[in-house]
Amino acid sequence: MFDTFKKMFSGNEGDMPVNTSNKPDISREKSAELYEKAKTYFPGGVNSPVRAFKSVYGTPLFIQKGDGCHVWDADGNQFIDFCCSWGPLILGHNNAKVRERVTEVMQSGMSFGAPTALENDLAELILKNNKYLEKIRFVSSGTEAVMSAIRLARGYTKRDKILKFEGCYHGHVDSLLVKAGSGLVTFGETSSAGVPKSFADETIVVSLNDRNALKKAFEEFKDQIAAVIIEPIPANNGLLLQEKEYLQFLRDICTENKTLLIFDEVISGFRVGFEGAAGFYQIKPDMVTYGKIIGGGLPVGAYGASKEIMSNVSPEGSVYQAGTLSGNPVAMAAGIAQLSELSRLGFYRDLNGKTQEFVDSIQRFATARNYKFKVFSVGSIFWFAFTDKEAIRSAEEIDASSMEKFKVMHRELLNRGIYLGPSGYEVGFISSAHSKIELEKAKRAIFESLDLVFRSNSKI
Repeated sequence: MFDTFKKMFSGNEGDMPVNTSNKPDISREKSAELYEKAKTYFPGGVNSPVRAFKSVYGTPLFIQKGDGCHVWDADGNQFIDFCCSWGPLILGHNNAKVRERVTEVMQSGMSFGAPTALENDLAELILKNNKYLEKIRFVSSGTEAVMSAIRLARGYTKRDKILKFEGCYHGHVDSLLVKAGSGLVTFGETSSAGVPKSFADETIVVSLNDRNALKKAFEEFKDQIAAVIIEPIPANNGLLLQEKEYLQFLRDICTENKTLLIFDEVISGFRVGFEGAAGFYQIKPDMVTYGKIIGGGLPVGAYGASKEIMSNVSPEGSVYQAGTLSGNPVAMAAGIAQLSELSRLGFYRDLNGKTQEFVDSIQRFATARNYKFKVFSVGSIFWFAFTDKEAIRSAEEIDASSMEKFKVMHRELLNRGIYLGPSGYEVGFISSAHSKIELEKAKRAIFESLDLVFRSNSKI
């Protein structure tokens, strides 16, 4: 998977071929100026690697504002946005109820480093509507939530090793920023400079959707594995949808070996339903991690489990974890406003139904033209893949060469006012702010772009 990341983050900056379509390229003059200036301040000109547009054409777009399902860049270009800040903006940009609640709370201050009633309110909203958790701890990001969950798993089980899956990404946690070596079951190999080999040696990496690899791992490292961590809906390296039977097998083998099962729901949590993938598949993990969707897009995360497991967290237990901005009142206010909307009867039925109609229409179009193209989806998450496979369940099944087609499609969609994440390995999201009118416009743009990709005389 991390070889994939390296491809995403490397490339010819500003690489843009001659435009042969009937749509002129959008202006990027101001964005390009801002990018050149940013490169004097930040490594690669960005504060998160994928933003650098290394795996698509052109320089990065600097976004100036967002409202509803639209974003505008520094050059004034308007786009229908399917990135949604990488998922958390399930109500769309600048949602009125979220904005008003945040503005109200900010009048009383923005950070105290002390408890507030807002933390109680958001925790109650989550726990009363999620049968898989009994207690949670708020943090400031999905990465921090995962890091804390791993530490808690080790402290609770008194074991050191962690098992993860090739194709699942869990933030830039040292012990999880590893890739698979050769062989069915391997110790992780460091995939980033600055991660000590000794850290990677405590991480076991196996392929997704491989029961034999899991069995072998538990045989080889019996009574040593503290936790197995998985994205139950892997959505950081394509959308690698797993069968429920496989996830149930994972649950069972963890139970048999007294190993904790951690569902990393930083993306899937509150996206496919209020109880996330755990509720979607009706499988109970031992621990769950969440990300910024619980803060309406503001920096926040959380990890949770049973009362027994969470009682090991300081100050109640011996597993230390702290954060000055944990439970920040502004983020809590945004989360309360957003999750209150998500808990409304019929919210997910309407959103998921709208998404299904959208992806079905695109798939029918591609199938009718015999295009080697599939749309994979779950809930309000979708992924465009240039493949004829009916399912892609592991990272190894993704055709890296197909990303050249995505590059063309991404450029054509930008020229037609559609914004997707700048990599063919990234998924897309639909929000409640996407109306039928905008979705119809987007479909027409996607149809035109697919025609250009597959009918182009260029070698892609």
